[in-house]
Amino acid sequence: MNYKNLDIWQLSRENVNQIHEMTIQFLPKFELYETGSQVRRSSKSVKANIVEGYGRRDYKLEFIRFLTFALASNYETLDHIETLYQTKSLKDEIIYNEIHERTTQLSKKLYNFINAVQKQHNDHKK
Repeated sequence: MNYKNLDIWQLSRENVNQIHEMTIQFLPKFELYETGSQVRRSSKSVKANIVEGYGRRDYKLEFIRFLTFALASNYETLDHIETLYQTKSLKDEIIYNEIHERTTQLSKKLYNFINAVQKQHNDHKK
């Protein structure tokens, strides 16, 4: 198995791709380098932290640390998406709903994955 088989990585990849496309095609020019840049970076951070954490999976506390970074970046991504929609910089409701739903789903999956890794780590300590 490798990180590309993880649901959380696959969802994060879909998010990165759609967010990148959305910021380039649908946001006003001034947002391209403001919130557009921030949301691209935070979504890419989610994916990168999943990969880096997976690379440290033999060290459970390190794995959990990077997964926690991924979850925090995902919350940041969600906040940026909501801000773009609320300020009407992102006007396409369908794209907003797709990204918002996937990002919310990813938060839940990351949270559950972190808990599973913690439980596995705690079970090995007994």
